[in-house]
Amino acid sequence: MNQDVLYAPDLSNGTPDEPDAPAVVAQDMHPGAELKVTLLGQMLATDAAGYDVQPRGRKARAMLAILLLEGPAPILRERFCQLLWSRRHRDQARASLRQSIHELQECLGRAGKDILRIDRGLISLRRDTVAADIDLYAPHGPVGWPAIGDGAPEQLARAHLLDDLAGVDQGFDKWLDDQRRRVTRQIVLRAEAVLAHPEDRPLPPGSRQGAAAYLLELFPNHAAAGDVLLAEHLAQGDRGGGAPPEDYGVARPGQPRGLAPSWRGRHSGERSVRLGVLPFQALDHGAEDGLAAGMADEITAALSRFRWFFLVASPSLAAIAAEAREGSDRWRRLDLDFLVEGSVRRSGERVRVSARLLDLRAGGEVVWAGRFERVGTDVMSLQDEIAAEMVAQLDPQLLLHEGRRWRTSAATSLSAYQMVLGTIPALYQLEEPSFVAAGDILSAAVAQDPHFAGAYAWWAYWHVFMVGQGWAADHAAGLRRAGELAERAVALDPNDARALAIAGHVRDMQYPPVANAGDLHDRALALNPNLPLAWGFAGLSQSLNGNQDEAIRMIRQAQALSPFDPHGFYFEMLLMMPHLLRQEYATAAELGRRAILLNPSLSSSYKGLLSALGHIGLWTEARMIRDRLRALEPGYTLRSAEARSAMRLPADRALFIEGLRLGGLPA
Repeated sequence: MNQDVLYAPDLSNGTPDEPDAPAVVAQDMHPGAELKVTLLGQMLATDAAGYDVQPRGRKARAMLAILLLEGPAPILRERFCQLLWSRRHRDQARASLRQSIHELQECLGRAGKDILRIDRGLISLRRDTVAADIDLYAPHGPVGWPAIGDGAPEQLARAHLLDDLAGVDQGFDKWLDDQRRRVTRQIVLRAEAVLAHPEDRPLPPGSRQGAAAYLLELFPNHAAAGDVLLAEHLAQGDRGGGAPPEDYGVARPGQPRGLAPSWRGRHSGERSVRLGVLPFQALDHGAEDGLAAGMADEITAALSRFRWFFLVASPSLAAIAAEAREGSDRWRRLDLDFLVEGSVRRSGERVRVSARLLDLRAGGEVVWAGRFERVGTDVMSLQDEIAAEMVAQLDPQLLLHEGRRWRTSAATSLSAYQMVLGTIPALYQLEEPSFVAAGDILSAAVAQDPHFAGAYAWWAYWHVFMVGQGWAADHAAGLRRAGELAERAVALDPNDARALAIAGHVRDMQYPPVANAGDLHDRALALNPNLPLAWGFAGLSQSLNGNQDEAIRMIRQAQALSPFDPHGFYFEMLLMMPHLLRQEYATAAELGRRAILLNPSLSSSYKGLLSALGHIGLWTEARMIRDRLRALEPGYTLRSAEARSAMRLPADRALFIEGLRLGGLPA
């Protein structure tokens, strides 16, 4: 996937060029440094005069990156062999390492003497002579936010660390993924620290605005960042600079918090849920290794990928965490609806994280509680894994909780946002009367707010299941309408992972295929890898295209993220299909039985199970399942099954239909 490059002036001809106002170049960072290195975006190394001294070999460039990111302590030669020549014999790896060291010495020697130090089995950089762009965001770096040119915060949020070095080696790629998470977290924490900086202590001009713009580009519903930029635009308006934009997710002066127009089309409804994450408590000395301290930041970052609620920045809550909520003016100003709190325990390598979601509007009622156990010592990996699983469980529980809150209210008294939330329980339950009625409410929500992307996405979802359940009067027309609505949702909010996943699913369901759905699924997972529904839909897409192993992997990821998801019955049904198509009929039948046990209203579960039972030859059970399927979908026959099948491979379709025939489904 192409990415905008943050720092990439062209120095390939060996002389300094004059780029058109780049966001920042290495020469601007520390005037006294002998070597200036850019790591964000494509790698760039120049001497003090701006001349290119970057090694041409990718392995040598990767060595320089490792020295910068793992230093300043010396690094063993064996470490480079493990990361850069992981598949070679030790002697071959050492020979290749010597060649890359020679290339690195030659290039860096043009920048300054003894920048690269080699002492027996150790290699290091004289870090005091080297300036890297990420130094600007180090915890003890310069105060404030770098003033690096117009558009730089947005470019910074899109830049990948060492964008041109992916694929150097399997070991290096894994290392690079870890470093990208670490550096992104470092920059996010610096930005949030700038926003939380005491107002009576001045910052360099533009620091708050630059940090806020970066955070909003990365986390579009970052409430504190939106507050900063809206205040700046209001100030410009007071000076004759024009009206503030209409799409910041924060309230205007005099307007109640939460009634503001939302960021990037999420909704312009009457109120959005406001959520905060408290710093987690370390309940023993073993948990005071940074795991507890970073959990709130990691959970907040993961939650920010969901588009339907506002998040309060972690520093804002950390500043008042020890303050009693009752009677506190600072807590009142945050105006939180929900609060996540938790604790961390560690015993050796065993870690236990407990968390609760509290409804502050109901006096702290516990809406959800979870416990997550892991074994390991890598703090960052533990935080990533636990946060991913936690938010995957929080999102559907929060949706259901809010849905129950609004489903009994009169539609005429609700905003479009509240109307959509009120339909969620019916959409999950799949009981025909309430499900059909939910379509009218979603239609009304779209009419009330034509710019609310979420309303279009959920209405498209409704149409897909109307077709799948056999409740739509016209199968093809229902899918076309679902496609129109899903595409509209994506157009209104191209960063809504749920809308993208639904749009991809709609494309998958159309046969013959009208468009490639893979790009939509890939983008949905890239935007929110913690959304189980996106994994489920992507897995189904793989299965329909004949990639059964990948389908099973993806659907199991959905289940692993949220083992007790309200969509659990759906994931069991999805997992049944690739096993059926791999002719693993007993496994498919067991999955189908579990799906029906979890929700007896999903007709697709009966279809896959009937096909599996037909192939196995369990006629008595097949007759019972066939009768229940015919009660749910009286018009479902072999002919309609053939016409409506979205399987791309004729052999897969034939296997599925033959199982239905053997199971007794009429022609």
